[in-house]
Amino acid sequence: MFTGKIEDRLEIRELAEIYGDGVVRMDKDTWASVWADDADWDFMGMQLKGREQIVETWLGAMSNFDAVSFSCVPAAIEVDGDKATSRIQTQEVLKAKDGTTRMIGGLYTDELEKRDGRWVYTKRAFAIVAEYNPQEG
Repeated sequence: MFTGKIEDRLEIRELAEIYGDGVVRMDKDTWASVWADDADWDFMGMQLKGREQIVETWLGAMSNFDAVSFSCVPAAIEVDGDKATSRIQTQEVLKAKDGTTRMIGGLYTDELEKRDGRWVYTKRAFAIVAEYNPQEG
């Protein structure tokens, strides 16, 4: 479902795209810019609190890859004033430093707030929906 002001929904969609651009370019500052200082991230069952811990964990995870292709598609954005929820479907191709590759279909379930005039993620949960690892057959 998509509800709320179109301008807010567009800004939230662009926030997801900024996130993806940060992943593809492995750019810490771009990627970190989408998070609230006090955000929570459920990263495949790992509970992270605050932008600093979230970014540190992401940098550690990204250090395992030579390249990542990341695209996302909003499945739902529901805006209610200065708060919103969204679901973002992702497709990722990960090229590990050891030469192996993985393809992942994922789903983010999000809570957002408009703070100081811009949308930020206050809570994200990521889960792998489907995965293909060609090395495993």
